[in-house]
This record gives sequence, C-alpha cells and structure tokens, in this order.
Amino acid sequence: MFAFVAMSCSKKVEVKGNFAGGSPLERIEFVEASGVATLPLVNLGVDSKGSFSGSFEAPKNGMYIMSYAGKTAMIYLKGGQELNISGQASMFPNQFTITGDAKNNNDFLLEVTKFIQGYAGKINVGELVMKKEADFLKEAEKIRTDIGKSIDAAAKKTSADNEVVEFKKDELNASILGLMSQYEANHPQATQNPAYKASKNFTDAVAKLDTDSDRLLKTQPIYRNYLLGKLSPEFQTFATNKNATGTALSSELFAEFLDTKKDLSQLTKDYLLAFVLSSGDIAPGMTTENTNKINKIINEKIKDAGIKKDMQRIQFVIAGPKAGEAAPAAKLIKQDGSAFKLADAKGKPTLVMFYASWNPYISEGTVPVLKEVVNFYKSKMDFTFVNLDDTKEQFIKTSNAMLKGIPGNNVYGEGGLTSQIAKDLGIYGFKLPSFVVLDKDGKIASRFFYNLGDPEIVTVLDKLSGLKAPTVQPEVTLQNDLLAPQAVPQPEAAPTK
Repeated sequence: MFAFVAMSCSKKVEVKGNFAGGSPLERIEFVEASGVATLPLVNLGVDSKGSFSGSFEAPKNGMYIMSYAGKTAMIYLKGGQELNISGQASMFPNQFTITGDAKNNNDFLLEVTKFIQGYAGKINVGELVMKKEADFLKEAEKIRTDIGKSIDAAAKKTSADNEVVEFKKDELNASILGLMSQYEANHPQATQNPAYKASKNFTDAVAKLDTDSDRLLKTQPIYRNYLLGKLSPEFQTFATNKNATGTALSSELFAEFLDTKKDLSQLTKDYLLAFVLSSGDIAPGMTTENTNKINKIINEKIKDAGIKKDMQRIQFVIAGPKAGEAAPAAKLIKQDGSAFKLADAKGKPTLVMFYASWNPYISEGTVPVLKEVVNFYKSKMDFTFVNLDDTKEQFIKTSNAMLKGIPGNNVYGEGGLTSQIAKDLGIYGFKLPSFVVLDKDGKIASRFFYNLGDPEIVTVLDKLSGLKAPTVQPEVTLQNDLLAPQAVPQPEAAPTK
C-alpha cells in the first residue's frame, strides 16, 4: 500500500528511447511549457547507437517541450509516468512514436492536431474580420463547436485522461478568444467603419469563454498572449507618454502601467509582468544598473511565490552571481581524484571556463582563441577549466584531447550539469562554453561571458592582470573614387504592419 501511494504521488518522469542515426553530440532536454521563464529540467546524452535514458521531476501535469538536435516537439506528461520514445533522428519532430504510460494522452493530442491542421486550412481570418458582427459570432461558435467535437471523439478513441481533455478545451477557448480579439481590433479598419464598437452580444460571448481566468492563466500561454494583445494599444500610449528620455526598461513601464489597472487580478499582473520581463529585458550582457532594476521589479511587484521564484532563478541564471561574491566552494575533481575548489583559486586573478565535449563550439571555435588568451595572460593570471560532461571518464578523455598543452587546472564537476557547481552558478547546456573571471582573492570579478572576443572580458582581463591586450588595426584600402562602383539609389521599402 505504501509503495503504491509513493508511486502515485511521485513527480518523477522516467525517460528512455532511441533515435536511430542520432549523433552522440546531440542532447535531449525537457522544459515545462506552461510556466514563465522556465529552465530545462534535464539534459540527456545520446550514445553512439542513438539511445538515451534518464529522469526528471515534473513540476506539474501538462505540456512539456522536448528538444533534440535544435528541433522541438510538444508532449503531455504526468508525474510518475514512464515515457518511451523512438524514431529516426532525421525525422524528428515530424515523426516519432511514444509508448509507455504517456501513450494514450499523446495519441489523443496527435489525433486532435491532425484534425485542427486540416480544419484551420479552411479558415480565412481576413474574411472573418470583414463579416458583420452577428455573422462573425456564429462562425466563431461553429469553429469552437466543430473542434470541440473532434476533441471529444479523439478522447473516446484514445482513452485519454480527463485532465488532458480539459487542457485541450481550455486551449480551444483561449484560441477563440484570440480570434475575437483580432476581430474587435481589426474590423473597424477592414470595413472602413471607425465607429464600430463591440455589442453586448459580443462581450457576452467573450465572457462565456472566459469563465475561469485563473486556470487559463496557469495553463495556457496562448491566453496570456490574448490578454497582452488586449492591453497593447493602451500600454503603447502609456509608455510613449512616460518614457520621454527613451531610457526606461519595457518592464519598468509595464509594471507602472499595471499599477493603474485596478480591474486586473494580482495573478494576472504577475503572469503578464513575468512574460514581459523574460521575453525582453532579462538577457545576457545586462548592465549592473538594469540588473538591479529587474531585481527590484521581481521582488516588489510580483506577489505569487511560484512565479517570483521562477523569475529570480532565471534572472540569476542569465545575470550570474554578483561581483564581489566569493566563488562557490563546491567540490571539483582532478584527473587523479584529488579535490579542488574554485574558492581556493587565490593569489592571482583566474579565468574560469565551463565546457563539455558535446558542445559544438568548444573544439573548433573556442579552443584556438583560448590558447591565444592563455599565452598572453599566463604570466599574470591562472586558468581553471571545469568540465561538465556526464562522466569522469569522458572528462579525462575530453580534457586530454582538447586542452593538451594549455596550462591550467583541469577539473570535473561530478554529475556534469547536475553537479553542485552547475547549480551554484546557474549553468545549463545553453550556457556552454562560458567564462567568468575571479580576482586574486577568489571573488567573482565579472559577469558570465560566452565569447572570448567580447571587448568587455578583454577589459576585465587587462584590468586584473595589469597587461594590455593588443588591438587589431583595420586594414586601410586606397582606391580611385573615379573607378569605384557607384551606388544605385534604391526605392524606399514599403512599411510593414
């Protein structure tokens, strides 16, 4: 009994499968799709035969994005399930097979998707926008009814869970709301009737679809896009009036705008603000000033504990630790098995590189430049290269092959991307290879960099080492202007909508 209860309450998803013809350099990741600023839950390696396996904690039942070889597919998962995937690597994501506990629900989604793809091809949104309001409402309801029937038929055929059926119907309602929003916004211009205002019948139809906004907010990103679209014209006017200098962040202005919207729930404000933050202002290379502004917005404006936690994590992952903080004391391992810590790297400034053998940029793009950097600064600086491969054996093989002859500490974060050092510094697959600089006291002295040619990292290295890196002078080309090809005036491009 206790074993059964433990299994039924488990959030862990067991994943295994095979992509025939898959490359060992490719990785598989899963990301929860309905959250805001969510990060990969797992990063799985693929062996030489295309096989992979692993597990991850599923934060909720729902849609997950599975990425492989730069391509993505949507999969519905529930905690405690076993997910088996197979197919040809070259055919992903168009063709693959799911078996195991997740089969029925994903067969259901496939059935519905096939119907919608065929049905959507018959819908002309431009024509719908031109219709009289009453005719448009009838057509919108017909679309909702037709797709709703296909959802029920697919659920019966595949024995899908009620939870995934409800999800798909919520998605349908959110999509129809988006269609109605397009009609309301574009109908006046399309029909040359600027006086058009939505009738009570129209607003009643909207209210009928929007009966559980909290649930839609939590599970449907398409619903959040609908709400943002409704607010966009008013926000644009607000932002233009408020941002006279042009220096304010979009999220700063949007947070101020939301303060004026007394009719919106706090949960709605939290989701929408998180979306604006994560889709624009939270980005690599943020200045210290903007980082502080964003931290303040997250801490003061977002009230939902779960959303706040997610936003704080993504902000840390992108911005990195604060300058002046001590380097993490997580244990690292040398090839001989002896322990090493970044916190012990003192006496000289240290350039730290994080890398893995499966990253496509490390061997050809990064290592040649790294050799030049090390050769120039080695008299005044130390170097540590932290490997985040899946196993110690792979670390030894990789470091011996890639970094042979380059002076520095070659160490391994045990567990790779699940290691403590990766957690402490917010390192995920998309942050490899990356670099951070420590000062002579072992404290963080820079943000994370992803390119050794970044002028900012050169400035940091010069300052801490006391050296001055050579600059490349542009080549000067002299030519006879009379022989130079003359520019042909081009017509101005038509404005795009």
